[in-house]
Amino acid sequence: MTEATIADAAEPADPAAERLRRWRLVLGAEGGGALGTLGGRDAAMDRVLDSLYGHESGDGARRGGLGGSAPRVARWLGDIRTYFPASVVQVMQRDAVDRLGLSQLLLEPELLEAVEADVHLVGTLLSLNRAMPEATRETARAVVRKVVEDLEKRLSQRTRATLTGALDRSARTSRPRHHDIDWNRTIRANLRHYLPEHGTVVPERLVGHGRAARAVTKDVILCIDQSGSMAASVVHASVFGAVLASLRSLRTRLVVFDTSVVDLTDHLPDPVDVLFGTQLGGGTDINRALAYCQARITRPADTVVVLISDLYEGGIRDGMLKRVAAMKASGVQFVSLLALSDEGAPAYDHEHAAALAALGVPAFACTPDLFPEVMAAALEKRPLPIPEGPV
Repeated sequence: MTEATIADAAEPADPAAERLRRWRLVLGAEGGGALGTLGGRDAAMDRVLDSLYGHESGDGARRGGLGGSAPRVARWLGDIRTYFPASVVQVMQRDAVDRLGLSQLLLEPELLEAVEADVHLVGTLLSLNRAMPEATRETARAVVRKVVEDLEKRLSQRTRATLTGALDRSARTSRPRHHDIDWNRTIRANLRHYLPEHGTVVPERLVGHGRAARAVTKDVILCIDQSGSMAASVVHASVFGAVLASLRSLRTRLVVFDTSVVDLTDHLPDPVDVLFGTQLGGGTDINRALAYCQARITRPADTVVVLISDLYEGGIRDGMLKRVAAMKASGVQFVSLLALSDEGAPAYDHEHAAALAALGVPAFACTPDLFPEVMAAALEKRPLPIPEGPV
């Protein structure tokens, strides 16, 4: 727990006293006792912090902790929500899982109902999916659905607007049938031909794309690494997959892989079903996954393949690179994302990233907010909006 995190929960006070208060909360009773004692709400907050961040004994073991009791953990979760804002609660929950080994307690329905749901919690639940008792499964699905619905509200409208515009532009024609004419764009394109004496525009060039909306114009294949380090990316990619599948002009396929390959396209209407169809953890065989995707490409020039992986290949490295080169040569737009999350680039295989870049496929981390722009550029076959960072 950092001083900045404590400050997020702090109340305004005299600057000098407030500085001592924050350091006392950061250091705890053992390390900050000389700074004075705490009372009231601060003392209660200190006890909550000490349960998670208490000092270590001489043999390196952590004193105290939350123990193995689900009711006690549930009370602690209620306490941190009382004293800290949601963003800090989520950090503390992740720390509790990592430091105190609470993963198994997340299999308790009562405990799940008390947590602050976020993408990281969803990742933890998915990693426990196969061990989850039936009594917990419905509660876990409810928690996951809440996070998915929040992400859809945030991401879907902009994604649909951005990609619909890209599909319209790529499908636009200057020789449309009469009922396919886009009159708004046609008028804008011919304003220089306005005749004031007649109060009209003479349309020398017609613009239309109406028929494109009723036909599939592009194929998109999302190929997602489901190794444990990619949990946040799997969650975001599943939501985006559902949004892409809702666009009639796109035919979307979603494939997840570790050392085996699973096609979850049939589950795309409900991203929660997609997520519970994954199995986080295990090895990685990118070459096998790309072989599966390559075999399902029927229109290379109208296909975008998005590989989301940290590129730690456990399969055949040369085979992976040859498949990417072959897809590129056939006309496929190939995109390589090291992550699809708000957390920046993960640890990744620099050698494989450089090899892909040499093939004209830069590998970079992508935030969910940037993803619609990346997809729009790929659909229009223009340069990708690559952020600063690993390429």
